[in-house]
Amino acid sequence: MHAQRLTGLIAATYTPLDAQGELALDVISPMVDHLLAQGINGLYVCGSTGEGMSLIDEERSAVTQAYVTATAGRVPVVVQVGHNSVAAARRLASAAQQAGADVISATCPSYFKVSHVQALVDCMAEVAAGAPELPFYYYHIPALTGSTIDMVEFLRRGAESIPNLVGLKYTDTKLHEFQECLELEDGRFDVVWGCDEMLLGALATGAQGAIGSTYNIAAPLYQRLINAFDNENVNEARRLQSLSIQMIRTIARHPFHPAMKVVLAMLGFDVGGCRLPQGSLSEGEAQILREQLNSIGFFEWGTLTQPLQSSS
Repeated sequence: MHAQRLTGLIAATYTPLDAQGELALDVISPMVDHLLAQGINGLYVCGSTGEGMSLIDEERSAVTQAYVTATAGRVPVVVQVGHNSVAAARRLASAAQQAGADVISATCPSYFKVSHVQALVDCMAEVAAGAPELPFYYYHIPALTGSTIDMVEFLRRGAESIPNLVGLKYTDTKLHEFQECLELEDGRFDVVWGCDEMLLGALATGAQGAIGSTYNIAAPLYQRLINAFDNENVNEARRLQSLSIQMIRTIARHPFHPAMKVVLAMLGFDVGGCRLPQGSLSEGEAQILREQLNSIGFFEWGTLTQPLQSSS
């Protein structure tokens, strides 16, 4: 399948919840407008960031529809439909296609681990067939799925039996495998990077697109990093990546996604806490996080659209 590639920064979106832990879909439209104003080039819905695995299927479809409607075709909407039930994942893929999503993506089943390439191909072929009109990206995130299948071999075999297989969302740290996937069959596959704190390394390896959680709160920082790299200012790009690492390390002192939702609230978007087992930060923990982010200057450089001069 020939499809437009995913390029630039794609925000892995959060699912807004109210104080009772129910969907708060009215927050989605202003959040989408904000992200697009910050230069975001696409949205990845109901992935790890969006707690897809913690939502019931009807909620996932409702969140999908809300993001598709709010985006109104301005940027691609990628919907993650992975599920421990392959049949349920296929139904979610069909629902995403009917809702008007532009792309589907899926993790593999993770309770019963996928341990060999053909099993992964068979699972993803079944899921992708639920939305045959849409490009399909396998979501490779071994830290959460436990599946460490060779992605080069998956792409080779998958291309033979998944007509709409376009590429991968690659959330691992193996730049050598990422590069091999990018270069496979003269660049046939679109391989999108998924580790925010290693964006610079991915750009140097050939990445054209990246999907990440922290693009929700610091897109301008990453845009400046990409611009510095494109202009061959590697020292500046490295400095900006260092700020990203500092930001992520600070947030990760707390449970990461609940903390990210707190940062979004600090920026004006009350998206609530997370579903169990992740939970929420207490008010005291949220205040500590704010102080920690202040101490590294995040609110000065994290969302600036203009370059911040280096002190060196």
